[in-house]
Parts: sequence; structure tokens; C-alpha cells
Amino acid sequence: MELENVIMELIIHAGESRSCSMEALRAARAHDWALADQHLTAAKVAAREAHLIQTRLIGADEGVGKIPVSLILVHAQDHLMNAMLCRELAEEMIHLHREISVLKNR
Repeated sequence: MELENVIMELIIHAGESRSCSMEALRAARAHDWALADQHLTAAKVAAREAHLIQTRLIGADEGVGKIPVSLILVHAQDHLMNAMLCRELAEEMIHLHREISVLKNR
């Protein structure tokens, strides 16, 4: 597969992960825990796909610059890192939403 296509796949999967994380937060805000969990699972799956692509790119580069570092590759890496951070924060925030919900319902 052409490098540009691989990079676009990375961006697509990372973007999907981020979007799912945000949907999970919206579901948690509505106290729809099952939907929040579904979105978090989808976010993890998409992030895993993006991470596998990143790992293949790193392996192909072999640490010697075989993969040219272009603006689109940097952009893809930014998307992946933002998606990973977004998912981690969403998981923590949803956990807090659940705890607060339990406390309010006592």
C-alpha cells in the first residue's frame, strides 16, 4: 500500500477513536452508561487499529529514516496522540460521572 494511503488510514482510525470518546462523554452526561461503554469500546478498537499502523510505520522506518517525515505524517501522529489522550480522559471523566451519580442517588 502506498505510504500516503497508510497515513490517511492512521488519521481516519485516530479520528474515529477521538469521535467515539467524545460520544462516550455525551452518553455519560445523559447517564446512559451502556451507550458510554459501547462508545469507549469502539474508541479502543479504533485506537488499536491506528496504533498498529503506527507500529508498522515505525518498523518500516527501522530507526534510520526510511520513512520520509512529511507534514501529513506529523499531522497523523498528532491525531493519534490526541485520540489517545482524549480516550484516557474520557474514561476518567466517565468514571467520575458514575461515582457522582451513585452519590446523588443515595
